[in-house]
Amino acid sequence: MRLDKYLKVTVNGREAKASYQVKVGDVIAVTFGTRTVRVRVLAVPEFATKEQAALLYEELPAGEE
Repeated sequence: MRLDKYLKVTVNGREAKASYQVKVGDVIAVTFGTRTVRVRVLAVPEFATKEQAALLYEELPAGEE
């Protein structure tokens, strides 16, 4: 079964495809089951290491845009 059957991803409140080009300021929401994680994109470098990945976004509390 495909992974996208378990996940719902929206960007700025709209369903997004895998090909969406993320921009600084975008709010990405990933829903799996009843849990949703929302983050705001802070940077979009051409290359990033695993160690740098946490600096590219900030997690948002529920209800914040």
